[in-house]
Amino acid sequence: MVKAVAFDYGKVISFPPENAVLDELASVAGIDPPALDALLWPHRDEYDRGTLTGKEYYRILLAHGGIYLEEGALEKMVDIDLKSWTRINPGTVALMEAVKAAPTLKLGILSNMPHEFLALARGTIPVFDLPDVGIFSCEVGAIKPEEVIYRRLLSALDCEPAELVFFDDMQINIDKARSLGIRAFLWKDPETARVELNRLQVLV
Repeated sequence: MVKAVAFDYGKVISFPPENAVLDELASVAGIDPPALDALLWPHRDEYDRGTLTGKEYYRILLAHGGIYLEEGALEKMVDIDLKSWTRINPGTVALMEAVKAAPTLKLGILSNMPHEFLALARGTIPVFDLPDVGIFSCEVGAIKPEEVIYRRLLSALDCEPAELVFFDDMQINIDKARSLGIRAFLWKDPETARVELNRLQVLV
């Protein structure tokens, strides 16, 4: 029996950043967009884990490209980055609201997310008031696909792995969740997710 449904945030609850965002970041950094894209991800885990601030993250990754910016430029890059993740998918929100309204279900968010974005989201994005449980990497010091963050979610939701359905846009996170017994599905869109839930007799 399914007792809880949890959603990732980035590219699930939110839309992905628009293509122009990389160009805007690259313009501030004074680097070609493909070159910046290659630098962005190697240190993102520690940013999401909460061990780096946004400015530290950008300072480190740009240094690997031989680029050193003033504080104001780093702050601008952080601001562009944070705002790029604030576009919410209304279809996902509608599905989350349906889960929340079901009397036998709990609703969760499980997301890799830095401190700065979590603070922004809690203050300005209403969907963050919706879940019964929110587990965020920066607050627990662990990131998906590390086992501990899934265990924290299960404990907070007070359910067994097989009682939880989880949607995420990254296959590596889905694979880890499934290895723990969680009913995990790679995110495509809200309509497909609703079909998957209905197949599990979760009628939302």
